[in-house]
Amino acid sequence: MPVLIDRGPSGRGQVYAGCVDLPALPVPDRFLEVGLVNNMPDAALESTERQFLELLNAAAHDIPVRLRLFSLPDVPRTDAGRRHLDASYAGIAALWNSRLDGLIVTGTEPRAPSLADEPYWGSLTAVLDWAQANTASTVWSCLAAHAAVLHMDGIERRLLAEKCSGLFECAKVSSHPLLAGVPARIAIPHSRCNELAEEALTGCNYEILTRSPDAGVDAFVKPGKSLFVFFQGHPEYDGRALLREYRRDIGRYLRRERKTYPNMPRGYFDAAAVASLSAFRNAALAHRNEELLESFPLAFIETRLGATNRAPVVRLYRNWLSYLGSQKAERRPSSRVPPKAQRTRSVPLPLVGRG
Repeated sequence: MPVLIDRGPSGRGQVYAGCVDLPALPVPDRFLEVGLVNNMPDAALESTERQFLELLNAAAHDIPVRLRLFSLPDVPRTDAGRRHLDASYAGIAALWNSRLDGLIVTGTEPRAPSLADEPYWGSLTAVLDWAQANTASTVWSCLAAHAAVLHMDGIERRLLAEKCSGLFECAKVSSHPLLAGVPARIAIPHSRCNELAEEALTGCNYEILTRSPDAGVDAFVKPGKSLFVFFQGHPEYDGRALLREYRRDIGRYLRRERKTYPNMPRGYFDAAAVASLSAFRNAALAHRNEELLESFPLAFIETRLGATNRAPVVRLYRNWLSYLGSQKAERRPSSRVPPKAQRTRSVPLPLVGRG
């Protein structure tokens, strides 16, 4: 059973890995309704969309799923990014009257020292409040996870000495049903400059599901009317996502948009790739010029990346979809109401402070 994708009033009829695009068609009640609020920067907007579509398609198998795409109005976009959103995504106002079983919310690159000062803070926290009252479960990815725990419990993220980037082995530390059938250890990509302290999370009754000795807390949950699932990492990443981000950061260094040359993602490249990338680094440090990026050994490095074992992540998302299915029959449509801030306005007002 493919995942049906609702791309809004101007769907383009694209197909992703067996996911069928059928906008504006009636969907039977037996389908799970899942929303994706994709806040990733323009450079990663479509790849993030594709990664989640492929992951959900692999996890759904015999579970019928319809995926709806939403965007926040306040995330900075280029003209190209805005055109893609206008063609394929519904605005956030459409979320308030949606009947979703589950929701996935991604993060974006931080621009302000405090998350509460980001231009999209008011919209994002309105989504969080809506999700608590109107979904069976919501997944919060990376920076969105940081924003959610800040808004709900005042837990501040802390800046890392250097970016946490790489493929990290994470161990199961819980018997939560979401981890049923997931191996004791699972390799998860991480790419972030901040972290959440485990003691702060457990002190506010979050349950840690997986952790890494090098990357810290990986996945955690908090039960409530909606089961909130948080990932500090990016289990949805495909095998080349970290390479794309590493090359992007190198480009920023060469354009003098960042002061230091980025460290290689850990546990990701083999010896031959490390040698090639080290040689490129030496050349970049000696001749810092954006034109050098044209000689980045991308094609060679891609041949050195092994196949990504996504089976454990697929199983985790399969468990999540199964949970949504078990909750679907018990949910009452009358409980779905827009957040207070939306009853007289179609777009969330920015909030001052944490909200």
